[in-house]
Amino acid sequence: MKTMGRVGVAAALLVVSAACTPNSGVGAPTSSTGTAAASTDPITIGLLTPLSPPGDPAAGQLIQRGAELGVVYVNTVMKGVLNGRQVQLAVEDDAGTPATGAVGYRRLVTEKKAVAVTGQFHSSVNIAVNEVANEVGVPVISTQGSAADITAKHYPAAFRTHVIDPFRASSWLSWIQQKGYKKIALIAETSDYGVGLVNETKAQAAAGNMGLTFDIEQFDHASTDLTPQLLKAKAFGPDLVINIGVGAPADLMLDQANTIGLYPAVPMLISYDTPTRAQWFQLHPSDGVGVYFIAYFSPKEELSDAGTWLATAYQAKYNEPPAYGALNAFADVIVIAQAVQKAGKTDAKTLISTLEDPAGFKGWAAVPVTFPKDGAGAFFHTWIPPILILQYTQANQNWRDAKLEASFSKK
Repeated sequence: MKTMGRVGVAAALLVVSAACTPNSGVGAPTSSTGTAAASTDPITIGLLTPLSPPGDPAAGQLIQRGAELGVVYVNTVMKGVLNGRQVQLAVEDDAGTPATGAVGYRRLVTEKKAVAVTGQFHSSVNIAVNEVANEVGVPVISTQGSAADITAKHYPAAFRTHVIDPFRASSWLSWIQQKGYKKIALIAETSDYGVGLVNETKAQAAAGNMGLTFDIEQFDHASTDLTPQLLKAKAFGPDLVINIGVGAPADLMLDQANTIGLYPAVPMLISYDTPTRAQWFQLHPSDGVGVYFIAYFSPKEELSDAGTWLATAYQAKYNEPPAYGALNAFADVIVIAQAVQKAGKTDAKTLISTLEDPAGFKGWAAVPVTFPKDGAGAFFHTWIPPILILQYTQANQNWRDAKLEASFSKK
C-alpha cells in the first residue's frame, strides 16, 4: 500500500483542531447587515453518533476520530471544495436513543446549517433520524446502521455505506451450512437491529430449506442480567449461539455465557465487529479467545490512496491502526465533500442527485462508493463492504491476525 510521509501527516494533523471545530450553532455566519456570508465561509458537515450511554460510545469515538481526519483530508489533500472553501464538523451525541438522535439531526441541519449528516451507528436511531430527514430533505449517510428499513423505504435523503441485514444473515447462514451446525440459538436485543436480524435469519433459512432449528431469546438493550435467556438457550442444546447484542449487552452476554458454562462449550458468533476494538482483551482476558466475530474489511484488502492516507494519519495520531468505524466515517466525510465539489453547490436536492451519480466517489476501499437509486429493497442508496467471519485463536491476538473463517462480498 502507498504511505504518506511522516512530515506530510504531521503537517496535516496540525490543523485538525481548527478544521474540526464545530460552528457556533446559531446558523450560517452573516454579515453585519444580515445578508448571507461570503462564499469563503466554511461548509459544515454534521456528525451524529453515540458518544454516551445507553448508546455505544466506544463506537461513536471511533466514528468521530475518522470523521475528524476526513475533515483534515478534505482541507489539506483536497484543498477544500468549491474554490478552496474549508469544511468543518458539527457534532451531536445521539446517546443511542431515537428521540435524541432526531433532535440532534434537526439541530445540525437547522441551527448549524450542515449540508449533510453522517455518523449513525444504532439502527433504531438511524430510522428515527430518517423520518425527520425525509421531512427536512438534508441527506443522511449511515456509517454503521444495518437494519433494512434504513434504506428500504426509499427515502430520497437516506444513504448508507454499511452492510444490511439481508446480506449479514445470508453470510452467516452460508457459514453455518459450511460448519454443519443445525441448532442455532439467536440471543438478540429488542432493537431494530436485533429484531431485524432474527427475522431475516429465520426467513432466509426457511426459504432455503436449510433444515435449521432456532431458539429465539430476546432482551431489552438496557438489561443488566442475561442469565435467564442464556439458561434457556443452554437447555435448547444449540450447536451455535449468535450474540446479537450491541455495546455493553454483547460483552455481558459473552461473560455470562462463560459463567454458566454455555460458552466455550458451544461456539459463539458475535454479530458485528466489537472484538476488533483495542480494548477487547482488556474486557475479556479469560473468555475473549475462541469467539467468532464479524468484520468488514481485511488487512490484506487494497485501500484507495485516501484510505492509505487515513491509515497512516490515524496511526500517527492514535498509535494504533484504524478500526472499520473510523475508516467508514472518514470515507463518508470525504464522499460528502466530493459530492459538494461535483455538484458545485450545497443545496440538498442537488446534493442528493449528485450522490446518486453511478460513477461514484472515492472512499477507503479501492472500489468506488456508489449509491444506486434503482437498488431493490434495502439495497437502495447503499454501498456494501465485504463481510468476514474471523476467530481469535490466541490471547491478546491482533484482530488482523485472527483466523479467517469465511469471506463474503455482495456483487
